[in-house]
Amino acid sequence: MHRSLTRTAAVAVLAAAALSGCGYNDFQRLDEQTKSAWSEVLNQYQRRADLIPNIVATVKGEANFEQETLTKVVEARAKATSIQATPELVNNPEAFQKFQAAQGELSGALSRLLVVSENYPNLKANQGFQDLRTQLEGTENRITVARGRYVKAVQDYNVLARSFPTNLTAMVFSYQVKPNFTVQNEAQISAPPTVSFDKPASK
Repeated sequence: MHRSLTRTAAVAVLAAAALSGCGYNDFQRLDEQTKSAWSEVLNQYQRRADLIPNIVATVKGEANFEQETLTKVVEARAKATSIQATPELVNNPEAFQKFQAAQGELSGALSRLLVVSENYPNLKANQGFQDLRTQLEGTENRITVARGRYVKAVQDYNVLARSFPTNLTAMVFSYQVKPNFTVQNEAQISAPPTVSFDKPASK
């Protein structure tokens, strides 16, 4: 009985060593890192989405503001927030691409709105609107940082999934390569809106 237990323990130790040597523990660690990084990306996107209603409400108070520009922001936000960004989304290349596209469309619409707002002195002089713009700029910067961390986490994970012999472990335990933000999409989404934050000169 004692010998049997000793043998079982030895097998368990050998199995643990084999799993460690083939990268199983690394997959566990890097998979958790990508999930954590993705969660932070979503948090920052949600932070931006939460700012938009206040921005839109403020802009609506400006007479003759370009309605088409405002409508595109509202529609882009609705489209971006309609996509259920679950943790599983990062393992679905098609769904991930749609999510990227929706966020890119929202970034473009917001950039256009802020640029157009420069033509309205009342908005430039509105402290509430200036505060919202500052918050949005900070959020865009946080999005860029969070996306960068996610990109790095996915790259580390994917290298492990594609390298030999850890790719064999990936096959056995179904650790699939994860989709990442594309180079083309990165330029569109991660760049903060290029607007001036200069206040109008006092008379």
